[in-house]
Amino acid sequence: MGRINFWTKNVVRSHTRCMITTLIFAAFPICATPAMGGAIQQISAQDGAVIVQFDGVVDRADVFALAGPDRIAVDISGATAGTSAFAGGAVQNIRQRQFSANTARIVLDLAQPAVVTGANFSADGKSLRLNLQSVAPAEFSDTVTRGKTQIVPPMAFRADPPKRHYEVTAPIRVNVGKGLPTVSGPADDRLPLVVIDAGHGGHDPGAISPHGGQLEKDVTLAIAKSVRDEMLKSGRVRVALTRDTDKFVVLQDRYQLARKLNADLFISIHADSAESPEATGGTVYTLSEVASDREAQRLAARENKANIINGVNLGGADANVSSILIDLTQRETMNVSADFAKLLLREATPNMRIRGNSHRFASFIVLKAPDTPSVLFETGYLSNEADVTFLASKTGQGKVARALANAIQVHFARRIAAR
Repeated sequence: MGRINFWTKNVVRSHTRCMITTLIFAAFPICATPAMGGAIQQISAQDGAVIVQFDGVVDRADVFALAGPDRIAVDISGATAGTSAFAGGAVQNIRQRQFSANTARIVLDLAQPAVVTGANFSADGKSLRLNLQSVAPAEFSDTVTRGKTQIVPPMAFRADPPKRHYEVTAPIRVNVGKGLPTVSGPADDRLPLVVIDAGHGGHDPGAISPHGGQLEKDVTLAIAKSVRDEMLKSGRVRVALTRDTDKFVVLQDRYQLARKLNADLFISIHADSAESPEATGGTVYTLSEVASDREAQRLAARENKANIINGVNLGGADANVSSILIDLTQRETMNVSADFAKLLLREATPNMRIRGNSHRFASFIVLKAPDTPSVLFETGYLSNEADVTFLASKTGQGKVARALANAIQVHFARRIAAR
């Protein structure tokens, strides 16, 4: 029997190979939050220049080019995105948004290929000028591969770092480079592989229930193990857990483990918490550049902070690579993820409480693998007494596991039938 090649691997990975050069140059370190910050007041483009004005001093600017379509991106650390922008000259359109809590991103959509020939902040540090020059397509391509250019404002307007009054040293245990998790199931790599990610762990407890003090990290691990055991009963799927003990796993490592294992599906298990004790039911999230509502934005912000300990970002450069994937958008992976989300909700509805508007979108870090269909399953609310009783019980965990196992089997049956 020949090797089974699921199209979720083949189609998406072909796109990944085409984009890998663009992804490489996007990786750069994340700087600490600046002592001062400025909101973008106005952006104006005219022949030969783009002027960005701030109401305060920002930390720095990183300029880089992107192709397909041609555009120039500017990441402003220590800035807040605004709304006022006027395009002109070689710049056809100007977009800006809050790329992260500390960084505003400006995207200049080009009417014709152009490069930045010079960039500098004003003497007071409150405006940035980019000099543009039209070039041939080949020269623009060279700029894309060259990577970023960093510009910093005059040092006189940047505050000194605070003096350290004391120092605390503590070991941080992560699994970077510590090997891959065990794959359970038949020893046949033709069978699809599912990676189950139990959210949080170790020093990161996640949500804490006011009804009995249950920790999200314990609930998600119990559910993940139950899902693994249920799926292995069929003998048709292989399963791996990102963690099978109470340990901390860096967010980027969670989906990178799935990629290294050549996984066909990645499922991250969580349990939410809300101010209202009436909030109840499960929700499935798939990746989107823009969260579908304020709650999705809040939840994404809370989960994505799990890599930050005492202000130190443990994700490193990989966080930038995964972030730029939102802009490059691997459509096939996102579509497959959305299809699986619908299947999961269909199978979960008879087994557990499901929220209204239960398929939502957010930019969770763990969903950003470009070539592995991924969903994040919020199984319920630890702040709701009925939900936490259900999720902490063997009966409830078994029902969640059966819903996931059923959805997974239907998902792969459809993939095989579509070949």
